[in-house]
Amino acid sequence: MEISRNSCLTLDQDDALAELRDEFNLPANMIYLDGNSLGAQPKAALSRAQQVIANEWGQDLITSWNKAGWFDLPSRLGNLLAPLIGAEQDEVVVTDTTSINLFKAIAAALHQQASSKENEHRKVIITERSNFPTDIYMAEGLTRWLDRGYRLHLIDSPDELASVLNHDTALLMLTHVNYRTGYMHDMEAVTALAHQHGALVCWDLAHSAGAVPVALNQANADYAVGCCYKYLNGGPGAPAFIWVPRRHQEQFQHPLTGWWGHATPFAMQPNFVATQGIRRALCGTQAIVSQAMIEPGLNIFAQTNMDAIRRKSLALTDLFIQLVESRCAKHALELVTPRAHQERGSQVSLRHEHAYAVIQALIERGVIGDYREPGIMRFGFTPLYTRFVDVWDAVEILRDILDSKSYRTDIQRNAVT
Repeated sequence: MEISRNSCLTLDQDDALAELRDEFNLPANMIYLDGNSLGAQPKAALSRAQQVIANEWGQDLITSWNKAGWFDLPSRLGNLLAPLIGAEQDEVVVTDTTSINLFKAIAAALHQQASSKENEHRKVIITERSNFPTDIYMAEGLTRWLDRGYRLHLIDSPDELASVLNHDTALLMLTHVNYRTGYMHDMEAVTALAHQHGALVCWDLAHSAGAVPVALNQANADYAVGCCYKYLNGGPGAPAFIWVPRRHQEQFQHPLTGWWGHATPFAMQPNFVATQGIRRALCGTQAIVSQAMIEPGLNIFAQTNMDAIRRKSLALTDLFIQLVESRCAKHALELVTPRAHQERGSQVSLRHEHAYAVIQALIERGVIGDYREPGIMRFGFTPLYTRFVDVWDAVEILRDILDSKSYRTDIQRNAVT
C-alpha cells in the first residue's frame, strides 16, 4: 500500500496509545523527535511542582521529610519504575546522576570480584569504544584511581566479545541501546556469555528505560543504571536510577558511603554501617524537588505497557526509514540504525555530509532532532506522544530542505548539539 499523509492520519486514529499524547505539554507547530535526549513535559508535572514548592516546602517545611514522604521518595519512585525494566520491588532507587550511579555499580562489581579468592585476579573492565563517553570516563577514572593493575579494554564491535572475554575480565559494562546508532544488544545472550567467563555485567539503560522492553531479572543481569529525563519524561537533569538485584544486595558496597545509605542515619554515628536492601545505594541528601517531577511521567506508563509501546515504536521507526529512503532517495543519506527489529532501539540515526547544518535547518522549521558526532542526525521516537503524521511531516520537511539545500554549512555550532 502506498503511504500518504492521509494513511498516516488513519494510523493515528487507530492508535491505541493516541490518547496518552494528551497527557503532555507539546508546543503547537512543533514535531518533537528528541525525546531520546529530553522527554516532553507531562501536564501533571506543573501541578506537582506547585504542590511540592508551595505546600510541602512552602508551608510544611522540614516536616515534609516525614509528612510528605520525602525520605521514602527514592524507594517509592524506584518501585514505580521497576516494572518498566523487569525488576522486582525494592530493587531500584531513584537517586543521584547516571554517572554517579555507574561509579557505584562499577566499584561494587570490582569489590565483589576482589572479595572472592577465585576471582580476585580479575582486573579488566570491557566496554565499547562507541559507548557514551561518560561511561568510559567513569570506568577509566576508577581504574586509574585504584591503581592496582585494573585496566579498561575497549572493543569496536559486539562481535569481539566472544574473543575478549576471559578469566581476567572482572566486568562487562555496556549500554543496552547505543546512544549514537540506536543499536540494541541482546541483553540475555550477552549477559549469559559474560557469565560463562566469570564476568559480572552492568547495563546502562539510558536509551532503553521507557523505550523498549527490558527484562533485567530474566536476563540474570548483575547491575544496571539509567536516567529519568529521556523516555521517562522526568525533566531536564532529573535524578537517575540504579538497580541492584536482591541476590547482590547483601554484598553491594561502594565508596560513596553517605549518610542516606546508613542503617540509622539519624543516630549520627561516626562509623558507617550500611543499611539493608537497595537503599544502601543511596549517598547524600536527595534532590526532592527534582525527584518529585519524575512521578508524573512514571504515572503515564501505568496506563499502558511496554509491549504496546514497543509495537508502536517499531511501527514509527519503520515508517520513518521507509519514507526517508523513498522520498529522499536522491540524497546521500546513510542509515546508521539497524533495520532488524531485535537490534533497534526507539531512534533512527542518519549520516549526512552536512548533518549539523541540516539538523539546524530542521529545528528552524519546527522539527526537533539533534546531532551527534561524527556526522549523525539523530531522531528519537517516543510512542507516548509521537504520531504517525509527525513522521510523515518531518520527512517532508527534511526532503524539502535537502532538495532546496536550504541549510547553512557555515553555521556556528551551539554548545549543546
